[in-house]
Amino acid sequence: MASSRRKQRQGKTRRTIAYSAIAIALVVTLAFLYLSSQNNQAKPVILYVNQGNGVVNGTNFGQMLSFASSHGFNTIFFQAYREGVLLFTSSELRSFVNQTHADHQKIFFALYITNSTQAIPETIFGLGEDGINLDMSTVGLPAQESLLQSLSTSCGCRTAVTTTDMASPLKPDLLILETYGLAMQQYVRQGIIASVGVFATSSQQDYQSEFRYALTNSDGVMVFDYAGLLKTGY
Repeated sequence: MASSRRKQRQGKTRRTIAYSAIAIALVVTLAFLYLSSQNNQAKPVILYVNQGNGVVNGTNFGQMLSFASSHGFNTIFFQAYREGVLLFTSSELRSFVNQTHADHQKIFFALYITNSTQAIPETIFGLGEDGINLDMSTVGLPAQESLLQSLSTSCGCRTAVTTTDMASPLKPDLLILETYGLAMQQYVRQGIIASVGVFATSSQQDYQSEFRYALTNSDGVMVFDYAGLLKTGY
């Protein structure tokens, strides 16, 4: 009888230990998944609005914001300057900023610079924007360094650079490497923000796979671009 009771107690003890171990493992797993989710949510999830592929202005800016919110974006890179031409007035840009912030998102004005003679338009500073992005891969490195230095000293805002140079030595607040397509995933890493190009994906499943990889393995993700997402229906 005593021996039987001891065996029963030992069996209960083993089951208790096993259940406790399973419970602990489950708690650790859930905590890891929760923290990973929180970390990903805190990362910039950027929608690039390229005016060359589809114009976004006062008539459809709100529509773009609604699309961004419903698709999980938290930051807009809004192309306000293109090849030496400022596309909007200061009052229009301020309105875009106010609308974006009311939608609980951030907005960077993107400057598409294709020639070293194209100067940064200082009238866009101080309109409430969260930062300025320099999109300038087609100009030489010395010009890029000069433009970034000028922006850093005169803007008083966060700086970003989007570049096709996977070895770029530039050090803005946000360095976005244009890692479009599976062949470029080797350059996705911590310390930079990776990119997904809708034009470089073959299906919505392919797009979502590349998006998750970029977001998980770098400091954020930028999607190029809004017009492409609308066209594909992703």
